[in-house]
Amino acid sequence: MINEVKKSAEQKMTKSLEAFKTDLTKVRTGRAHTGILDHVMVDYYGSDVPVNQVANVSLIDSRTIGVQAWEKNMVAKIEKAIRDSDLGLNPASMGEIIRVPMPMLTEERRRDLIKVVKSEAEGARVAVRNIRRDANNDFKNLLKDKSITEDDERRGQDDIQKMTDKFIAEIDKALAAKEADLMAV
Repeated sequence: MINEVKKSAEQKMTKSLEAFKTDLTKVRTGRAHTGILDHVMVDYYGSDVPVNQVANVSLIDSRTIGVQAWEKNMVAKIEKAIRDSDLGLNPASMGEIIRVPMPMLTEERRRDLIKVVKSEAEGARVAVRNIRRDANNDFKNLLKDKSITEDDERRGQDDIQKMTDKFIAEIDKALAAKEADLMAV
């Protein structure tokens, strides 16, 4: 019983950490990477699909992403979807290839992005702490049902706390790395 609660909590915390790291990849630095366009949705014959399912996304150089549509009639739709996304990108089509240059980041914009990243990190920390709370409640319920002893409950809560501390340290480490990446010119 105790191990099941711990395992479940660890899996949930791992998912929260992965979701946070995924969110960090959306916050872009001045450099281009293809993952930026992963969440841009394009209208493909009536259904919204990610850009990478209707086009080949690649890096042309360190500051430019190239998007080559698999169908000629999709070029304008892809270009519009990228322009309308909240990424602040301005794509330009050159025949069948869409070039997406990454604009330079100003100091003010970098500071704004760091605020966004810090709020994302706090959200991830809160998610991990909520998982800890739920696991501790599960231990209390097991104790109430007399499925475990008080010592087992205490040990389980201590283990969950150590796990929580480990995941919060991972979140802080990822946050520090992203801050350093954003501030690098």
